[in-house]
Amino acid sequence: MRGDGDGWSISPGGVRHWGLFGAAGLLLRAPIGSGGSAVLLQHRALWSHEGGTWALPGGARDSDESAVHAAVREADEEAGIKAADIRVRAERVTATAPSGWTYTTVIADAGKPLPVRPNMESVELAWVPEDEVDQRPLHAGFAHAWPGLRATFAWMDPGECPAADAAELAATLPRTVDLGAEFVWLHAEPDGPGDRAVLLNPPYPPENPEPSGSPNPAGEADDPGAGLGGSADAEARVLGIPRSAVLGSER
Repeated sequence: MRGDGDGWSISPGGVRHWGLFGAAGLLLRAPIGSGGSAVLLQHRALWSHEGGTWALPGGARDSDESAVHAAVREADEEAGIKAADIRVRAERVTATAPSGWTYTTVIADAGKPLPVRPNMESVELAWVPEDEVDQRPLHAGFAHAWPGLRATFAWMDPGECPAADAAELAATLPRTVDLGAEFVWLHAEPDGPGDRAVLLNPPYPPENPEPSGSPNPAGEADDPGAGLGGSADAEARVLGIPRSAVLGSER
């Protein structure tokens, strides 16, 4: 059934974008072995705009839809992805036009690479390892947006937070974390890809704090672990993850 969003939004100069009320697509991640992630990509039908390229399942928004609703609906229609099997993490407006048209990318996770069912808009659908996405011929709009959507890998060190938080973390990983300036694929594999991550908010004290009066007590500016819950290798990058970003607000 066609929605009321199907149609072209035309900007001054005649440039057209599909979706009278804008468009949205779903960037769906799932874990693959040893801390890695894959992204669901659609090989676009040859008759479609930039047919033969790869992009995200997506399409026009209807007038009564949020970007999240539209992206999840399109993923169901084009790939057979069900809303109950995914967890939405964030959304970003990744393209705009003078007409007021926007494209919103909705970022979500699945617990595993889900089976897919392509419709007539796809040549095929594929779960592509995150570090191989840009090796495919991408739709120009997706290619432009991908550097800002691609996730940095990081493994969470549970030894830097209280046992209660460590147990709760174990149940939430792996997952996409939205840090505003970047996305992180946070996993629990110490030998997996990426930097070490620790929880912030609040910064947890080291297990064996320096005695009072000793030089360089934990927390001073020249301590490489300051604010990160204890000491850290000065040459290693330690990624601070706000507690609220993975476990919600403090109770």
